[in-house]
Amino acid sequence: MSTLPLVLNAFAEEQAALELPVQSVPAAALPVPNPTKSFWIDTPGANPLAKEGSEGALTHDADICIVGSGITGVSAAYHISRLLSEQGEDGAGAKGLKITILEARDFCSGATGRNGGHLTPAFFQGVVGYSALYGTDEAVRAIALEQHTASEIVKLVKDTGAEAAVDLVEGGHTTLLFTEPEVVASKADYAAAQAAGINVSDVKFLTKEEVKETYGAEYPGIHTPGHNLWPLKLVTHLYNLTKQTLGPDLTLHTNTPVTSIAAISASADSSATTASRRWNLTTPRGPIACSYVLHATNAYASHLLPHMHGPSGIIPTRGQIIALRSAAPLAEITKSSWDGNEGFEYWFPRPLAGEETEPLVILGGGRESTRPKFELYTVDDASVNPVVGETLRKFLPAAFPGKYEPGREPEMEWTGIMGYTKTRDPFVGPVIDPAKPDAYKGQYIAAGFTGHGMPRTYGCAEAVAGMIVADIAGKEFTVPDWLPRHHLTKNRLNE
Repeated sequence: MSTLPLVLNAFAEEQAALELPVQSVPAAALPVPNPTKSFWIDTPGANPLAKEGSEGALTHDADICIVGSGITGVSAAYHISRLLSEQGEDGAGAKGLKITILEARDFCSGATGRNGGHLTPAFFQGVVGYSALYGTDEAVRAIALEQHTASEIVKLVKDTGAEAAVDLVEGGHTTLLFTEPEVVASKADYAAAQAAGINVSDVKFLTKEEVKETYGAEYPGIHTPGHNLWPLKLVTHLYNLTKQTLGPDLTLHTNTPVTSIAAISASADSSATTASRRWNLTTPRGPIACSYVLHATNAYASHLLPHMHGPSGIIPTRGQIIALRSAAPLAEITKSSWDGNEGFEYWFPRPLAGEETEPLVILGGGRESTRPKFELYTVDDASVNPVVGETLRKFLPAAFPGKYEPGREPEMEWTGIMGYTKTRDPFVGPVIDPAKPDAYKGQYIAAGFTGHGMPRTYGCAEAVAGMIVADIAGKEFTVPDWLPRHHLTKNRLNE
């Protein structure tokens, strides 16, 4: 068995780093203007909406402004359009709402377009720890959110015939257990999930002999159902579906950063339209007045919401990824997606047409090699960390002897900025500053997905979209059974 080039069992050390008080670290700035080139974004033809709305007239008035064009922001717009369509003419004034999506760089150029394509929900993972912190019911909901999100995305993709358009691959998911503590923790989570009534019938524990025979690695593992896809293409599809529903009531402005948000106060010289709005968004291209704001900026939330800086808010965290050509055919690599080392590393092949021989594999991780900092509070995705790069280059040849060529250079290498929270849970709901409880009326947030966004963002966006539409219609929002109550902003005030 080859020695892995990884720092093992580093999860607890990272958790301690997440909880450290901020010391002379500024709040997040705007995304840097010259990010590294990502496989997902910079493959020719992958991003037809890249510069959409970046030139010409700016939308100066909207009912809802969504800041961020990644999976959260665009999913929220999609869910709002669906809710409005369902309301019909009895929508209490909600029909005809104007929605504007604003993006600092190109379309979907943040974490969604840079950091991964796993659509692999948890089936039992983390149940013990979540139950200890928040109770069994919350642990059940944490699993339910991921199951709901993944199944709804797959259903939407299939119902709209978009499997090929978004590169949907159903290959299952395999977790490698490199150390005995990981084995013990996984079995405890599995038993706790069973006891809580969570369906774990699709979970299969694999011996190291079974893993070696099927995959070529000499470690025990866990196999569950799962998919992967091209995240940017999914978000593009969601945007196009939303545009079909809303037409000119949906606008997108890329390369239009929001630099500040200020309350609008009625005055004698205010226009009738402006006076009816709550918020003024400042951009380099001019102002935008709106009544509701959704912060879907994830790692960059504290740029516009300073109180969300630091361990009580959202911590920008840099992830690093390589695209590495395998040395074995797809039949040996398999279509399974993977993770290991307590989730620090994840990887999966891109079995595109014509790539059955030596497929390209996307591998992310290596942050534990930078401990004690773990790339926390790093917002620069214009550069890569050579220490992380060395770890990534050595990992797959060591874990899967003979299936990856030692010393082979990746075809692409890039970084992206994730948004971490100390509880590893996102913030979902109205923006609340404990020091100024009423200062953000009409502003909402869904952010802080801690590198685990694909199986949570779409569902959280669905919830926050429901909150906004209910607010507009003057109705009470009913929290879905599948959403953990600890995700709600009103329940995060004492962190």
